[in-house]
Amino acid sequence: LRNMLLAHGKGMQVIRANAKQPVQAGSAPGMGVGIPATDSPEDIEAAKEYMFETSSPANGCGTPWWYDPALLGVWPESARQFELPGSEMTDEDLKTINQPADFVGMNCYFGRHVRRGENGKVEVLPRDMGYDCTMKGWVIMPEVLDWGVKFAYDRYKLPIIVTENGMANADIVSSDGKVHDQQRIEYLRRYLSSLGKAIDDGIPVKGYMQWTILDNFEWRFGYRERFGLIYVDYKDGSRIVKESAKWYARVIETNGASLDD
Repeated sequence: LRNMLLAHGKGMQVIRANAKQPVQAGSAPGMGVGIPATDSPEDIEAAKEYMFETSSPANGCGTPWWYDPALLGVWPESARQFELPGSEMTDEDLKTINQPADFVGMNCYFGRHVRRGENGKVEVLPRDMGYDCTMKGWVIMPEVLDWGVKFAYDRYKLPIIVTENGMANADIVSSDGKVHDQQRIEYLRRYLSSLGKAIDDGIPVKGYMQWTILDNFEWRFGYRERFGLIYVDYKDGSRIVKESAKWYARVIETNGASLDD
């Protein structure tokens, strides 16, 4: 963790020193999001606490472990509690890591609903039985692009770019030669609508990047899961534009106005 964060800081220095024209630079870790069970101030604060103060490997990559050193120049207490190997930070390390950033990048897919328990502690709610999920088994929670964006801006005071969000789907080529991935269309409609709520509330969202344009080699899962807007036949490399790609092109064309169509 320490080495990765140092690499980020030194990389930012190299970019700033060598760019031939003005650049927008930042980082894009995975973000685990707390979603308040209700709109009560108590539950909203509990959701923030879950994200930034009681972060753990179980709730999405330890959000503040990556963001706080890079954007605030501090090493969060939650990381000390887990005694991560190699995570001992010196003041000199933090100076290197904490480089000026132009945005907060968020790789964001899901989170957990939380509330303020009767004992005053953060209480993580169980998932609903039979919850909607992707082929990867990830729960579908569009609210993360509303609450996550708001909480990130509140803490780091920088514009937001959703640098990764999308759906692994069981895409097949139908008898008409097309890929009718309606589930992905509905997924994107829900998530983009949720992101729109944050924008309407005044959060400076500078971009959204759908994962991904082509079906790809997905880490340890290989070619089993398809995230792309374009179907790839891995035997011969041929490609088919999925129905979601046509739909998404219209969303881009209309700057989101067609989401309600």
